[in-house]
This record gives sequence, structure tokens and C-alpha cells, in this order.
Amino acid sequence: MQTFNELTLSPPVARAISSMGFEEMTPIQAQAIPLVMNGRDLIGQAHTGTGKTAAFGIPLVELFSVYFEQIQGIVITPTRELAVQVAEELNRIGQFKGIRTLPIYGGQDIIRQINALKKKPHIIVGTPGRLLDHIRRKTIRLQQIKMVILDEADEMLNMGFIEDIETILQETTKERQTLLFSATIPRQIQKLSQQFMKDPEIIKINTKEMTVANTEQFYLEVQEKQKFDVLCRLLDIQSPALAIIFGRTKRRVDELYEALNKRGYSAEGIHGDLTQAKRDSVLRQFKEGTIEVLAATDVAARGLDISGVTHVYNFDIPQDPESYVHRIGRTGRLGKPGQAITFVTPREIGLLRIIENMSRRKIMRIPIPTTNEAIIGQQRLAIEKLLQVIEENDISQYKGLAEDLLEKTDSVTLLSAALKMITKEPDLTPVQLTEVTPLGVKKSRNVKFEQRGYRRDSGSPRGPNRRRDRNQRSNSRSEGNRWP
Repeated sequence: MQTFNELTLSPPVARAISSMGFEEMTPIQAQAIPLVMNGRDLIGQAHTGTGKTAAFGIPLVELFSVYFEQIQGIVITPTRELAVQVAEELNRIGQFKGIRTLPIYGGQDIIRQINALKKKPHIIVGTPGRLLDHIRRKTIRLQQIKMVILDEADEMLNMGFIEDIETILQETTKERQTLLFSATIPRQIQKLSQQFMKDPEIIKINTKEMTVANTEQFYLEVQEKQKFDVLCRLLDIQSPALAIIFGRTKRRVDELYEALNKRGYSAEGIHGDLTQAKRDSVLRQFKEGTIEVLAATDVAARGLDISGVTHVYNFDIPQDPESYVHRIGRTGRLGKPGQAITFVTPREIGLLRIIENMSRRKIMRIPIPTTNEAIIGQQRLAIEKLLQVIEENDISQYKGLAEDLLEKTDSVTLLSAALKMITKEPDLTPVQLTEVTPLGVKKSRNVKFEQRGYRRDSGSPRGPNRRRDRNQRSNSRSEGNRWP
């Protein structure tokens, strides 16, 4: 593995990289950074979690001048969550050089954004719609742009942003450097690159180099009515430092985190109906560890880049294999270990096999944990906490109290009482979740599995043909939810 010390970086950028704890480069970073530093246009085919933000962020900060108080680069992202995450990382990379990055996205007060733009940031990270809004208001001018980055380009295509992206690129100078990062390279992305890029270098990160390689993957076959109790047992046994639980719908997420709080877990939820202020608050609490469990819809599958997520639980199996890869990419990031556990009802086993085919990896089945195993898990955690207090804290002022207690009872009884007091025993408070219809497999010639991954030949529900696809989904609902 190559290290960042092998790059010829200016002292402020090298210092920032060191302070962020970066040492070895990921494959996408090792291949992309030298090319971008040499001015080449680039297409990077890499999934989430491979370190691509730093792959374009380090050259951005290194090549831009702090003394040129104009927007020198823009990063276009599909979601506001990703815009915020990318801007945060770019600001960390640019902290000692003084390169400032501003996120721009819908849902935030535009007057506030206009005032922030008057402070002349060097880099803008934005969603297509809000960027176009500012361009039309002339609050953002792109004539001085040196570099444009399209992040998660295939997702922007799926969401119907391709025309917006073309309009934005037409506003920039032809001399700009253009970088495109995408998990897959469908035909429309290829066409976009041919139209707006200059002889781009193509980098493809193989599946074995993807984040999922660092994530242990398991599944449980469980009935819908058993799911929540099984989830609670897993949380008690595994005691994740930070965990994300994915549900299929907004209602599901709301019910999940409320039920988890009733059972004594520190949980919150995030989905598309929340205000931006609420989303920001929830994500901040999760990053800081104030809450340990985050229930989320797939809105969080892309863009959430939070270090320390040890476990991902797919409470509902995702509706397509690519969503599975993006979900479990929230853990096992940048070489750190992670675990992903998927709850599968008997009707959904066929979907699991499709996911295995796409990821080219066997997902191991594990047995449903018992209540007794959950109790043992919490007892083990209590012992670890007790030993940690002994190792890391000054307990001298409590020794006198302990000696007094030992005169009244024996040490084993006293320690047993202490362990019982700090052990979280399984909470069986009754909760009710609205049942969802399991997804089934619908065999179709339109489903192709190519070496580069899964895609729908008929177009994405959120892409240019979304109206037709919405009608198709509406018709299929009368037959029950099935594989799209």
C-alpha cells in the first residue's frame, strides 16, 4: 500500500491529512490523486466507502489558491446529506491552508446561503437544483471555475438530474478540469463524459477492493412478527458502538426508533420528511455518540459518512441489490471492520440470492438469538465496563465504602449485586410495528447481472421514465410488493 508521504503535498495539506489520521492511501486515492494533480480529466468507477472524497478533495485543496477569492471548484452531489458530508471533509483537508468549502442545498434558507456566498468560499458543494437556483439568481458565477466534480453520478442520473447537470456544466469554461465518480457507468453517463470531458482517464476499482470486503455479512431467516424482538436481542448481544438500522418506509423508521426508545435504547430516526434542522441535529447527535442507534430509510444509504459505525442492520431487506451494497457501505469503511446483518422473511430468500450474485459474496446464515444469549451478552458488557472503570479511573475514594460493605456481606455477593445493578436486562415492553408485506422475486428478462453490477434496463423509478415506472409500480401493488 502507498502512503500519503509518497505524495508531494504542501506542508498545510500534509498536516491536515496527518491530523485526520490518514496514512495509507486506498486504491482509488493512489490511482486518482497523481492524475488529478497533473491536470487530467478522470472517470473513477468506485462504490461508496472507498475513500473517493479524499481522492478528489486533496487535489482540490492542493491546487487552489487561498489568495484568489473566487469560487474555484464545484462538487455536485445527489443529496443534501452527501453535500454536507463532502463539505465537512473538504474543510478538514483545507483547514491549515485556509481553503474554505460551502455546502449549498435545498431545504436550507436561500438568504442564509446568499450571505454565506458573500464571504467568498473557494469551493462549493451543492445539489443540482439549488446550484441552478443560485446560477439563475447570479449569486453563483462559474466563469472562474477550474475544476468540476460529479460525485455519485449514477445516482444523480437515477434521480432525474441529468439535464440539470448538463445546464450547470454549460455555464462553466471549457478549460475546466472535470472529474466524474460513479459506482456504475451506464450509457447516459458515458454520453455525458463524451460531451463534457477531455480524453478522461478511466479508473475502475474492482469489487474485491470495495468497502464490503471489510464487512462481515450475515442474515437471519425470521418471520415479520419476530423481527423487532430479534433486533433487540442482537443489540444486547453485540452492543454496537454505533449502529444504523435500515427500514423500508418512513413510517417504519418512525415506529422503529420510537419502539427502541421504549425498550431503553438510545435511538433516533432520519428520513426524507424531516426538516433539515432536525436532520442536522440527529446526525450531529449520532456522530457525537449521544445516540447509539440510528434508524434510517435509504435516503441515508448514500452520503452518510460517519466514522465508527460498527454495525448495519437491514431490518427490511432492500428492494434492489445496489441499495444493499450502499447500505452496508456505512460500516467497514476505509479498512476498518464492520458487520452487516440482514433480516430475511421466508418469501424473501430469493432476493438474498440475487444480492449474493451481484456482490459475488456468500452471505452467511446465523441462528436467531435467544433471550438467554441476550442476557449473557449484557452480562459480558457489564463486566467489561467494570474492568474499564478499574483500569481508567481513580477509585481510591470508594475503597473505604467497599471495605465497610465487606464487613456486612461477602465479596462474591457484593460483586454479584454490583453486576446485576449495571447489567441491562432484556426489556420486554410490548411494542407494535405496522407489518410490511415481504418483497418477492418477480422473474423478468429486464433484470441483468453484469460484471459491473446490477441495473434496471427499463430505467430507474426516479429517472427520466419515472412517470411510466410509477404507473407500473402502482399496478403491481394490487398483486403485492414484488421484485421490481
